[in-house]
Amino acid sequence: MKTGPRYHVKPRRHRQRKTDYHRRLRLLRSKKTRIVVRRSLQNIRVQFVDYTEQGDAIVASAISSELKDAYQWKYSTDSTPAAYLTGLLAGARAKKAGVEEGVLDIGLYHPTKGSRVFAALKGVLDAGIVCPHGEEMIPSKERLAGAHLTKDMKPLIDDIHKKITGGSI
Repeated sequence: MKTGPRYHVKPRRHRQRKTDYHRRLRLLRSKKTRIVVRRSLQNIRVQFVDYTEQGDAIVASAISSELKDAYQWKYSTDSTPAAYLTGLLAGARAKKAGVEEGVLDIGLYHPTKGSRVFAALKGVLDAGIVCPHGEEMIPSKERLAGAHLTKDMKPLIDDIHKKITGGSI
């Protein structure tokens, strides 16, 4: 173990590789609401987070397991269409809470073209939240509609999209 008068122990979350404090500071300096997208093995979580000195405050949130309970989703909650619908649901809730713009916070995930993180961002954008992004990173409409998984997923996605926003894709 390193020791000495000039050695500085890194913060615990940095040592555990959970937080990139340089990236977090850049996002906080924008003074915009962060759109936090996190994946687990079975779910996608989208949260709108404001910074306060007492700690981060969650303005709106959605998790993909809500799709099964409230919208009769019968497919995987960790897929690209589920990420899109979760982003749409969180975006609609944030819009009702008064959020108009935000900045994407993907944490330690590597930005990969067409990934589920960017599918969730597309859902947020379709809900009417403004967020800077590159169009080339967003998955295609066919992937968002689940054409790569099964053909009978599109009607269910359209139905859930109408329930959340009142319109079609």
